Amino acid sequence: MSNTQSKKLMVEWHSINWRKLERSVYKLQKRIYQASARGDVKAYRKLQKTLMKSWSARALAVRRVTQDNQGKKTAGVDGVKSLTPKQRLELTDNLKLGTKVSPTRRVWIPKPGTQEKRPLGIPTMKDRALQALVKLALEPEWEARFEPNSYGFRAGRSCHDAIEAIFSAIRLKPKYVLDADIAKCFDRIDQEALLRKLNTFPTIRRQVRAWLKAGVMDGKQLFPTSEGTPQGGVISPLLANIALHGMEERIKQYAETLPTTPRCNNKRDKRRSLSLIRYADDFVILHENLTVVQRCKEIISEWLQGMGLELKPSKTRLAHTLIQYEQEKPGFDFLGFTIQQLLVGKYHSKQGFKTIITPSKQKQKVHYEQIASIIEAHKSAPQAALINHLNPIIRGWANYYATVVSKVAYSDIDHLIYQKLIAWAKRRHPRKGWEWVTKRYWHSIGGNNWIFATKKEGSTSLRLLNHDDTPIVRHVKVKSESSPYDGNLVYWSTRMGKNPEMPKRVATLLKKQKGKCTHCDLFFRENDVLEVDHKIPKSQGGKDSYDNYQLLHRHCHDTKTASNGSTGTKSGCNSAEPKPTRKLVKAEDNG
Repeated sequence: MSNTQSKKLMVEWHSINWRKLERSVYKLQKRIYQASARGDVKAYRKLQKTLMKSWSARALAVRRVTQDNQGKKTAGVDGVKSLTPKQRLELTDNLKLGTKVSPTRRVWIPKPGTQEKRPLGIPTMKDRALQALVKLALEPEWEARFEPNSYGFRAGRSCHDAIEAIFSAIRLKPKYVLDADIAKCFDRIDQEALLRKLNTFPTIRRQVRAWLKAGVMDGKQLFPTSEGTPQGGVISPLLANIALHGMEERIKQYAETLPTTPRCNNKRDKRRSLSLIRYADDFVILHENLTVVQRCKEIISEWLQGMGLELKPSKTRLAHTLIQYEQEKPGFDFLGFTIQQLLVGKYHSKQGFKTIITPSKQKQKVHYEQIASIIEAHKSAPQAALINHLNPIIRGWANYYATVVSKVAYSDIDHLIYQKLIAWAKRRHPRKGWEWVTKRYWHSIGGNNWIFATKKEGSTSLRLLNHDDTPIVRHVKVKSESSPYDGNLVYWSTRMGKNPEMPKRVATLLKKQKGKCTHCDLFFRENDVLEVDHKIPKSQGGKDSYDNYQLLHRHCHDTKTASNGSTGTKSGCNSAEPKPTRKLVKAEDNG
């Protein structure tokens, strides 16, 4: 192929209107979700076939595994690490179900904080793209069915939602908890039981079976895979969630058989009294009665046997949330958080206790050790290089725990890092005095005299982040039955800051304003007409920038425009979109 043709293909890939493709695929996914929610099997299977044949979905699947995913440079057994724009287009054109499947390549990665290693099965680039395509079709169908308290590997849900669900379950009454973990969940799932549960049309079923049975290459040896779904595949988390679907409902069915009490005298109250909250293969069961929790352990063990799974004894324990019972450790750890309840005086809480959620001691220890090892590895590196290595780790860890009671943990870790940095600075200049060392590496910024920062031509240019600078903001749990595929554009744009059917500027402003109109301070509703307004009108020198944008109700925009005398143009959508002066947020699906 000539250079001219190669350049043309490259331009074609890079000039694709991805937003248009995302909208097209999202409309199909929304219809699959709606058909699944109403139980119309014929409709959603027909739509799934349409989606997988569409060029838009195939192109998005290829882009995801070749450009977006974190492991995009990891090779499968064919050794292919990356694709050129020309190869991406060729793969898009040739992507179809029923093609031959290659074995996965085994890679061993360390588990954080332990000496153990976790096996990953890396499919080839082509298989990854095909899995991404199948996932685009299957995920909306199952999102309409998944249980409300399943939070792992699901669109629009996070571990913070799981923690908030636990908080809601125990905030009014202390409870016993079964903190459990499933032993080698991904590796031991019964494949035939999973395929029966998947219950999809033959083409996808054969393809999924082929992936499950493909085998794994460890070095130069091929091992058969008669059980489990390999970690590392794009579709594996979805398959694991499908395998574990039904656990919560089984527990709720048992709750209905519990004895009637004054507080639980009907089925609805009984079901609410017993909670199962799951994040992937980790879950907790909460109830105020110890006998009930112990019986739940037996019921779940029996249920898991049907999928070829069992509980891991070393990671399964019974505890109580309130620190007053004799137990080896009060409270419990879940997803890196320690959840406890403390007795307090009558003036501190109506219930006589308060719920405290903090970063777990073990995660604090692992985090500090990671930072200490980086400082140790940068003994002779410039200060700027050390700061550049530490800042992303500090920012990520602090943001993860910024929704709970973390200020004490942040301060403790910052103090330990300060001690480590003092030793680092002294070691570099053993003949210099303490005052000289501190003046060289610590500077005054914003009233704080002890900021570890570089100094360049009289001004600070790069500073080390403090954990303690991260503001604590309470996380708002996702609505139980909501899904990004349900078409509620205002709600999901507010939570995620993006939606394929929502103009980018509007979605960004919804997230920035936390779903509220800045003029009337009321929450936007799904059917409201939203308009982007310039805070300072362009006629008065205002600029087209997010600092000068605000999102208003149409009637609020009219009121604001009349009051400030602005006659500037009203814009309701991104500049990359068609530009009607007013845009109805509730987009109708004409498909």
